[in-house]
Amino acid sequence: MKRSILCLLLLCLCGKTVFGWGFFGHKKINHCAVFLLPPEMMQLYKSQIDFITEHAVDPDKRRYAIQQEGARHYIDVDYYGVYPWPALPHRWDSAVAKYTEDTLQANGIVPWWIQTMMGRLTKAFKEKDQTKILKLSAEIGHYIADAHVPLHASSNHDGQHSNQKGIHGFWESRLPELFADKQYDFFIGKADYIKNTGSFMWERVLESGAASDTVLKYEAALNASFPTDQKYAYEERMGKVIRQYSSAYADAYQTKLKGMVERRMRQSIYAVASFWYTAWVNAGQPSLANLANTELSAEDKKAFEELDASWKNGNVKGKDIEE
Repeated sequence: MKRSILCLLLLCLCGKTVFGWGFFGHKKINHCAVFLLPPEMMQLYKSQIDFITEHAVDPDKRRYAIQQEGARHYIDVDYYGVYPWPALPHRWDSAVAKYTEDTLQANGIVPWWIQTMMGRLTKAFKEKDQTKILKLSAEIGHYIADAHVPLHASSNHDGQHSNQKGIHGFWESRLPELFADKQYDFFIGKADYIKNTGSFMWERVLESGAASDTVLKYEAALNASFPTDQKYAYEERMGKVIRQYSSAYADAYQTKLKGMVERRMRQSIYAVASFWYTAWVNAGQPSLANLANTELSAEDKKAFEELDASWKNGNVKGKDIEE
C-alpha cells in the first residue's frame, strides 16, 4: 500500500513548467501596478483591472505556441563577459553588428524586446485603441517583470550547472506564493515618467545579472546545512499532489535573501506602472474616456482560446529557460 502511494506521488511530480514570476507573481505585479497610475489613466485601467491581471501571463502561454517567444523573456548576460558586461552594446543595431542577431536570439533579448513593446503600446495610445492598449499593457508588464528576475539574466537559469535544479521556480514562484500576501509591502507610491526607458531597463537587467550569483550561493549554503528530510513537502496543488520545497525551507531561504524577492517585486510593480504612464505621456496624454475598439472582436476571442489550448496541451517551443 505504501509503495502504491509513493508511486502515485511520483507520478504527480511532473507539473507544467512555470516561467518568470509564475502565474501568481505576474498577476500580482500587474494588478498592483494599476494603483500607481494617475487618475486620468486609472479610469481605464481600474475598470479593466481583471483583464490586465489575467492576461499578464499570456506571454508565458505563448511559449507553447511560438518558437521565437522564449528569447523575449530573458538574457544570458554572462555570455558576454563579466559584470557590468561592458562588451555588450545596449543599442540593438550595435549589438547585432557585433554579435549577429542569431547570437543575440540564442542568448535572450528581453531588454530589447521591451523597447519594441514600448513602441507598440505608445502607438496604441495614439490610436486610442482600447483593446490594443489593454493587451499590450498586460504583456509589457510581463516582460518588464521578467527582466527584474536574477535568474533571467544568467545562463545557469535553473541551477542546472550547479546541481540546484528547481531553484528557478523556488525563487520566482514558491517564495511569492508563500509570502507576498502575508509579508510583502506593496504600498509603493506613484508611477513616474521615465525619460530613457532603454537605459532604465538595462540598469535593471544588470542588477539582475549581478544578483544571480547570490541567489544560487545562498540556496547552496542553505541546502548544505538544512535537514534533508525537511527540505521538501508533498502538497495538493490544482487537484494534484506535488513535491514542493517545504514552507520551513522556503522561510529559511527567504531570511537568507534579506528581502530580495520583495524588493524585486516592488521594483517590478513600479517599473510596469511607470512604463504604462510613460507610453501614455509620449502619446500625447490622450483622453482614455472615449476609446475605439472597446470590445474584444471574435478574432481576439479566438486567439485567446487558441493560446489557452496551446498552453494546456502543448510543449514549450524553442529553448526552455528551466531545462
